Amino acid sequence: MRHLPARTTRLRVVGSLTAALLCAAGLAMPAAARDTATPADTPADIPAAADPTAKLPGGLALTPPMGFNNWNSTHCRAEFDEAMVKGIADIFVEKGLKEAGYEYVNLDDCWALPQRDANGKLVPDPARFPQGIKAVADYVHSKGLKLGIYTSAGTKTCNSAGFPGALGHERSDAQQFADWGVDYLKYDNCNNQGVDAKQRYIAMRDALKAAAESTGRPIVYSICEWGENKPWEWAADVGHLWRTTGDISDNWGSMLSIMKRNLPLAKHAGPGRWNDPDMLEVGNGGMTDTEYRTHFSMWSIMAAPLLIGSDLRKATPETFEILGNKEVIAVDQDPLGKQGEVVSSAGGRWVVAKEMKDGSRAVALFNESGSPQSVSTTAKAVGLPDADAYTLRDLWQHKSYNTAGRIAATVPAHGTVLLRVSADGKWAHHPPAAELGLQGGLFVEADKAAEVTSEVTNLGRTPAQRVSVALGAPSGWSVKATSPSTARSLGTGKKLATSWKVTAPAGTKPGSYDVRLTATYRSPQGARAEKVLPLTAQVVVAPPAGNSLLGDLPWLSATNGWGPVERNTSNGESGLGDGRPITIGGKVYAKGLGVHAESAVEYYAGAACEKVTAQVGVDDETIVKGTVAFEIWADGKKAASTGVLTNAMPAQELSADVSGAQVVRLVVTDGGDGIDSDHGDWAEATLSC
Repeated sequence: MRHLPARTTRLRVVGSLTAALLCAAGLAMPAAARDTATPADTPADIPAAADPTAKLPGGLALTPPMGFNNWNSTHCRAEFDEAMVKGIADIFVEKGLKEAGYEYVNLDDCWALPQRDANGKLVPDPARFPQGIKAVADYVHSKGLKLGIYTSAGTKTCNSAGFPGALGHERSDAQQFADWGVDYLKYDNCNNQGVDAKQRYIAMRDALKAAAESTGRPIVYSICEWGENKPWEWAADVGHLWRTTGDISDNWGSMLSIMKRNLPLAKHAGPGRWNDPDMLEVGNGGMTDTEYRTHFSMWSIMAAPLLIGSDLRKATPETFEILGNKEVIAVDQDPLGKQGEVVSSAGGRWVVAKEMKDGSRAVALFNESGSPQSVSTTAKAVGLPDADAYTLRDLWQHKSYNTAGRIAATVPAHGTVLLRVSADGKWAHHPPAAELGLQGGLFVEADKAAEVTSEVTNLGRTPAQRVSVALGAPSGWSVKATSPSTARSLGTGKKLATSWKVTAPAGTKPGSYDVRLTATYRSPQGARAEKVLPLTAQVVVAPPAGNSLLGDLPWLSATNGWGPVERNTSNGESGLGDGRPITIGGKVYAKGLGVHAESAVEYYAGAACEKVTAQVGVDDETIVKGTVAFEIWADGKKAASTGVLTNAMPAQELSADVSGAQVVRLVVTDGGDGIDSDHGDWAEATLSC
C-alpha cells in the first residue's frame, strides 16, 4: 500500500532503519533492510509452511471487485472515521453506484489502536469507530453492500504509527474479521521480518478459509505485496487478486507507468484471479477529466478491480459521470473474465482489445502523447470474424455507428476512445462512423495566421451524406476556411479535407486554448449524425535562433513517473524544486532536465530547428539498480534512442536530426525491466534552430 513505485532516490539505508518508516515516507526498502528482523520485532508465532494445494472457497470475485477504499483521499487523517464510511455507503445507493455494480466499502490502514488487547485481539480506534467495526459492517450490509478491511502480512502495518500487523496472528485476526462481518481483506507487505512472501500469504489464506468454515462468511482476499515476488505466477490458488505494481499516485506519469507494467500480464487474469494495478484516482484532482477517463477506460479493459479512491462526499458531477458509466463498467465486469491485450503501441498510439463473452471486442484507442494522434486498427486485428460491416459502439458518447472494418479515431492528448465492436448483422441500422482530425497539431503564434487542415473520413460501409465541418475557436480569434467545408456525399474511405487559417489576437498569452472540430452528416436513411472532436490550440512563441538550452525554454507539456520534471536539477521527490545538481558518472552538469521514468517532455520547434543534443544517463543519486532508455521524437516519429542505461554507466551523447518538426519530444522509459526506480538526466540538452 504505502510502497510507492520504487523511489530509491538518494536515501542511504543504514543499521536498523525500520520498514514502517520507509513505507510511511513512500520509499522502496532494499531487501537487506526490509527482510531483517530485530529481536523486539519478531512475532512469537511465525507461521509454519502451509499446504500449497489448499484453496479458498470458490465463487468469489468471479468478476473484478468494485467498491471504495479511503486511502488515496484521506490517508490516516482524522476525516477517516465511521461517519465517512457510512456516508460512502449512503452515496453508493443514492447516486446509483450500487446499481452500477459497486459493492465493497473498504477501510484502509489506521482503523485500529496501536496495541492489541490483553487477549491479543485487534482493537478498533474508539475515536474513529466508537461503535466498533461490527456496527459499521451491519450498517453497510443494511444497504445491500459489503465491508472490507486492511492489515499487513508483517508485525506492523505500513503506516509510520505502526498499527498491529497479522504476522503470527493470522488465525486470530481472520476469525475476528469474519466475526465482525468483514467481506474483503486487503493484506499489505510491510514489516515482514524476512519471512517468505508465499508462506506469509498462504498462511492468511488458510486462516481465512478456516474462519469461513466456522462462520459461513467467505472473504475476498486481496494480496498487496506490490508485485515484488511475481504473484501472478503463484497466487491464483492463494488469493482472488494481487497487486502487480507499487502504489499509484494521482498524476499522469504514475498512472501511465503502472498501466504499462500491468498490461503484459493479461494471460494470468481470469474469473476469481485478477491482476490489480491499484486503486482508482478518479476525482482526486491531480489529473484532467480526459486523463481520468483514460484511467477508468484502461483499468476497465484490463479487467482490473475498480476501487474508487476519491472522497465521494466531495465529488463533482464529472467524477460521478466517469465512475458511473455502465457501458464502460460492463467491459470490466464481462463474465468471460479476459484481460485486454495490446494489439499495437507504436509512437504512443495504443490499441488494446478485450474479448467479450458475447463475441464482441472492447477496443481502447489510447493516445499516450501530449498532442492529438490518429489511432487505428481493424476488426480482423482485434480478433473479429470477417463480415460485410460491423457495429461500432462509442462507450463514452453512447452512440452506435457502422464501420466497413476500420476502427479509428483522432484521440486528444492523453485521451482514450473506448469502443465495443460487433459482427452482429445489425450494422445497417446505424449511421456510418466518421473520423475527425487535424493534420498535425494546432500551434498558433499570436497575431500570425496558422494554417491547418481538418479531415473528415467516412469509415462506414454506407455513404455519409450532406457532410459539413466547422472549426470553433475562443472568442476574438479569427477562423477562416480557405477550401470547401461541405461535401454532398462521402463513400467508404473517402474524406473531406478543409484548409483553415487560425489567428489569435495580438497579445494572446502563451498557453493552451480549447478549440472544437465538429462534423455533421446524414445516413442514407436520413438520420442525422454529429461527431465532435475537442482539441487544444497551443499559443506558442517561436524558438530562438541559435543554440538554446532546453532547461531554460518553455515546454508544451511534461509528464513524469514521480513528482514534476525539474529544470537544471535532478528529479527530486514529489515537490517542485527539490532536486539536486545533475550528476552522471561523477560529473556535475549545471543545465538540463531531471526526470523519472516513465517521462515525456514536449517542445515547440516550429519547423525551424535542425538538431537536439544531450548528455544522457541515470543520475548518481539513484542507488538501486534499474534501467532506463532515452528517446528523441520528432512529430510522432522516433529520431534517435539509446540502448539500455544503468547508474553504473557514464553519460552518453544522444543527438537527433529534427529538421522540419513542429514538435520535439524527449522520452525516458524504464528500459524494459519493469522497474522505474531510476532518475534520468538530459544534461546539457540543447535545441539548435
